[in-house]
Amino acid sequence: MKETRFVKAGKVEIKDVAKPEIEKADDVILHVVQACVCGSDLWAYRGLDKKEPNSLNGGHEAIGIVESVGSDITSVKPGDFVIAPFTHGCGHCAACRAGFDGNCQNHTDNISHGYQSEYVRYQHANWALVKVPGKPADYSQGMLNSFLALSDVMATGFHAAKTANVQTGDTVVVVGDGAVGLCGVISAQLLGAKRIIAMSRHADRQALAKEFGATDVIAERGDEAVAKVMELTNGAGADAVLECVGSELSTNTALQVARPGAHVGRVGLPHGNVDFPLAFRKNISLSGGIASVTTYDKEILLQAVLNAEINPGKVFTKSFNLDDIDDAYKAMANREAIKSVVTTD
Repeated sequence: MKETRFVKAGKVEIKDVAKPEIEKADDVILHVVQACVCGSDLWAYRGLDKKEPNSLNGGHEAIGIVESVGSDITSVKPGDFVIAPFTHGCGHCAACRAGFDGNCQNHTDNISHGYQSEYVRYQHANWALVKVPGKPADYSQGMLNSFLALSDVMATGFHAAKTANVQTGDTVVVVGDGAVGLCGVISAQLLGAKRIIAMSRHADRQALAKEFGATDVIAERGDEAVAKVMELTNGAGADAVLECVGSELSTNTALQVARPGAHVGRVGLPHGNVDFPLAFRKNISLSGGIASVTTYDKEILLQAVLNAEINPGKVFTKSFNLDDIDDAYKAMANREAIKSVVTTD
């Protein structure tokens, strides 16, 4: 089968490898219908994170068809159409019961990788996989894209909003205009925010943020961006801030624009130093981390997509065949695509 390998910074390519097999009783083999490139995949691709040459790639988002199941699997059967969350919660440990399946305490291998492939072995699948009614052929391409967004970015944006404690009527700032940040805008609106200030410097992302519910857009960065937020909020700052990048600048900007006593939800993969003394002085609650994908999908997000209440699939702005996976990466690295969708056929 075809599988994506990381060759070196700036290059991924397809390799022909053996098709995965059931190894454990709670495994499921999935035929991938669609995968995609995540912003976190770009850290190594851009040479910002170290990664072994010719290693299995980090792609971790997919929708697919169940091909075979292990003996412990009772929740899905061959032929089922499923969302494959990038996390593998068990559903019954303390973390999962509390709604934090991204931090499942029963597994040390809780994070997916290698999903830019024709087939994948999905581990600890019984609770974690999310069934979609019907078959892929029953849905438009736009709906398929939205289901794919539920495997990571939509749930991660929602996690930012939930951990930021977004309430009805709040003023919310979203730091980051990638797919997660844009899904954060959707999430803030879904949770009842009255004003949503999106930080974005790119016209296509600004337009999509407004379509998703942003009331204001700030193109500036750093101190200028902070000043703009304070101007828009009459010097008060935001009730809730969604930090969706992970850089030192974005995280500290989030702390600066939050009002005293506000919540900051962090879902950007952390890089750099955080100004914790500022958070202390302002009584800011700083939370967030790995998203609770299965929990959010089952509780609210899948039904919201099926009901056409949200359309997160619009973050996919370019499509590629699996054979052209390096082009899919380049399109995102060069900001020619907000997010690249990859089909296996």
